[in-house]
Amino acid sequence: MASMAARLYMALSCLPAVFLCACSGGSQAGKCVPDAGVGCFVPTGNMTVARFEPSATLLPSGKVLIAGGFDSSQNSLASAELYDPSAGTFTATGSMKVVRSGHKATMLPGGKVLIVGGLDQSHAAIASAELYDPTAGTFAATTGKMTVARVGHTATLLPSGMVLVTGGLGNTSAELYDPAAGKFSATGSMTDIRSAHTATLLPSGRVLVAGGLGTGPAANPSDGGALDAGGLDGSVAASDGGVLDAGELEGGVAANSSESTAVLASAELYEPSAGTFSATGSMTTAREEHTATSLPNGMVLFVGGLDIGNASIGSAELYDPSAGRFAATSNMTAQRYGHTATGLPSGPVLIVGGWIDARADLASAELYE
Repeated sequence: MASMAARLYMALSCLPAVFLCACSGGSQAGKCVPDAGVGCFVPTGNMTVARFEPSATLLPSGKVLIAGGFDSSQNSLASAELYDPSAGTFTATGSMKVVRSGHKATMLPGGKVLIVGGLDQSHAAIASAELYDPTAGTFAATTGKMTVARVGHTATLLPSGMVLVTGGLGNTSAELYDPAAGKFSATGSMTDIRSAHTATLLPSGRVLVAGGLGTGPAANPSDGGALDAGGLDGSVAASDGGVLDAGELEGGVAANSSESTAVLASAELYEPSAGTFSATGSMTTAREEHTATSLPNGMVLFVGGLDIGNASIGSAELYDPSAGRFAATSNMTAQRYGHTATGLPSGPVLIVGGWIDARADLASAELYE
């Protein structure tokens, strides 16, 4: 490992570039070169609109659709834009039919993007859904609405091409979206109310629904029928078919419990074949409202969030499945929570938007390389 002085010197050698990169790999073709196995964050173009809690969807073209979210006045947005990795810039695209934030976006097999639920301008949950057509650059309402208005829900593409939508504030219900019919229909309900939870597609085709607020610690897979609910957060599918859960705003505390909510650094692994969770190494920083992204090398990148003092975090760390432990990586160029993280086909992870401590939303974006 290079000394701090050496790292700083090599970082300063990148000053002729547009950015300053905290990496010691030197520079090449006007760009900083990351350390092997470490990586670094570098700024990229700014969004046309500052956003908190938008959706981010990787399109077949390699571009990323950023839609909706809150602006600096906490108004929900209808606008959307596209990030072009080849140019490093954002450009406006067609606006959604409905203003929304905290919604979910799912890439469908036919190439369109399904947008479901969220909060409207009055911060009320909505049941409407719409489709983005990348070819036309426009949104159109689906022929049917969800059976329940939802925010804090999940939307998971199933092997059948249908989309499983689960939970949300005050909800145990779940439903399926059929792209062929353009309609939603109810399916089996969860055993507990669950919001801000995760839903991870397993190799078997079942969906692990885990964590969230208003629930206990149990978690069980589902094949789109009856769902059991859990109490974890921050799930990401592991390369070996398991699921990694790390960090959370601890939920599931009973109304008469003396236990207080807490931001955690602990992490655990779900083994689908056994149907059990087991502890793994803890994160270097307790965090919640962070993002977790699988990298091409099998590691998992955890970025930003809020710490135990409810302050936004600029740090990031990597989970190594082979070693079962976390290690800090370079810091972001800005502290963020409520941001998005999207793995690009070329390898980098695009980090977009979010809020800082004063709830000033961010238009900036950066790449983890």
